[in-house]
Order: sequence, then C-alpha cells, then structure tokens
Amino acid sequence: MTLLEDAPPKPLPLPRTPETLGGELRRMLASGTLDLPLPGGGELRRRWSALAGFGRRDLALGRLAEGHADATAILAEAGLAAEPQALYGVWASKSSGTGSSLHNGRLSGTTRFCSGLTLLDRALVVAGDQLVEVDLTARGVQRHPDAWQSVGMDASDSGDAVFDDVPVLREVGPPGWYVARRGFVRGGAGVAAVWLGGAAGVVDSVCESLRTKADEHQLAHLGALHAALRGSEELLTATAGTIERAADPGLENDTCRASVERTARDVVDLAPRITGPGLLCRDRRFAQQVADLQVFIRQHHGERDLAALGRAVLAEGRA
Repeated sequence: MTLLEDAPPKPLPLPRTPETLGGELRRMLASGTLDLPLPGGGELRRRWSALAGFGRRDLALGRLAEGHADATAILAEAGLAAEPQALYGVWASKSSGTGSSLHNGRLSGTTRFCSGLTLLDRALVVAGDQLVEVDLTARGVQRHPDAWQSVGMDASDSGDAVFDDVPVLREVGPPGWYVARRGFVRGGAGVAAVWLGGAAGVVDSVCESLRTKADEHQLAHLGALHAALRGSEELLTATAGTIERAADPGLENDTCRASVERTARDVVDLAPRITGPGLLCRDRRFAQQVADLQVFIRQHHGERDLAALGRAVLAEGRA
C-alpha cells in the first residue's frame, strides 16, 4: 500500500479559521488520531500515510498535526513523556538572525514562524543549541499572530513568539542533541509527506472541476500531475521501508523532500492552468489550497537544498 489513500478525506467545512482548526485538533487529540507510530519502530510508512492524509484534508491542519506528532516523537526519543491531552508544536526557526537563548533555566528572545501560536499548550523551542519545553501559558510568553501577513497558510495560526525570561519546564536532551539525533532526518521526510498530501488535495479539486467537461489540454496537464504525484508517492513509500535501517539516511531524506517539492511546484503551476481563472476566483477552497501549498513548500530551501543534495550525490559517487 502506498501513502495516499484512494478515497480523498472529507475536507474541513468553511470558513476555515485558526479557531475551527484548533477545535478539530482537540477532537483528533482526544480520539487518539494524533497518536502516530513513532519513527524507529518499523511503521514509518503508516506514520507518513497519516501525515499525508492530514495534509490532503487541509494543509494548515496537516501542518499543526505534524508539529504535534513531531514534538511527541522528539520527547519519546529523549526518553520523556508528553503532557497528556496537551497540544504541542516544535518552534525551531532562527530566521534572519532571530532566535531564543537559554540562561539559568530561563528563555528569552524571539522565535519566528511559530505555527499554532495561540492554539497550542506547549512548545519545544530551540534555544541556541539546546531544545527546551515551554508552557505557553507561562508569564512572559508574548504571541504576535499579526506578524503573519500571508494569505497562504493563514489558518495555521503562525506568527512570532517573544519570550521574556520565561522559565522552561525541562531541557530535552543535551546541547546539540536536537539536530544530531537520528529522528531529525526522518522528521524532515515526514514534513514532505504533508506536502504530498496538500498537493494531492489540490489535484482532487481539479478532478472535481473537470467531471462534466474537459478538453485535451486539460487532460494532458492532469495526466502529468497524476504521474508526478505517483512518482513522489512511490519514492516516499519505498524510502519509508528503508530509511529506518540506513546508517546515514540523509541522502534518502533529502531526495524525498526534493522530489515532493518539485511535484508540488508543478501542481501550483499547472492546476490553475487546467482550471482557468474561474475556479481560482469563484471557489475559495481551491484558491486557499493553492496559496497554502505555495507557502508551505518553502520549508524546502530551493536551490540551497538542491545544492546540498548534489554535493551528497557526488560524495556517494552515484546518481
């Protein structure tokens, strides 16, 4: 079985807001839907399939669900338990020289691109080379959702978090452990599974729009997108079966991310060419899906990540 189920999941009802996503995440948490198999246990394909399904249903929902699942997996890898029924995220950005620091067990600084900014209960925050767990209701935690101005992923409740001498609940692993651990690489490919689900969701909407009428040019573009989606899906499926046993899974992870990013860019380019302006301008869900996907795949750093992949391929001596 591959990652994407044959039947698309039911999308969230409109209007889609941080509040409606937060309510859905709470229901998913209470029902155990967010309790995914942990990396390293031999069920990575099932974990990635669930993440792809979340993204296919709604990309902002998938982003928040993946953040919670990543946080609980990180805690498990460190031998720690997550707080029951708490929603978690991982806030690790050091964009444009920002970032938080730790001094005497207290956190200060600004961390950008914090998804679930006003919805989450706890976050794992990178402070220098140390990962820490923070209670987001603590005094000194300032949340700035207005920093997020993009229409794309607007329901992901993202923005800037400012920490003003906030006591941390605990340090997670020793200094440097967060990026050195084996799960760091597997988590990167897990994000690509969410991208893939988001791309499939856009194509689902395209297919629905063509049910009554489609010309040869539209069908040709649709066929190209189907082939691209299936290629990336098969790569992720195959990689899920091997990456846990790999001594150094970095090349496999980076290849998956590059493949899905390329496929998603094809979807962003071709989907509106298939539908024309009508669906973009008259169907809010489709317009939001395209905008969300365009923003979210920029977690891949384009040519910088591709250059790193090329360097790794050259070092391996094989394509």
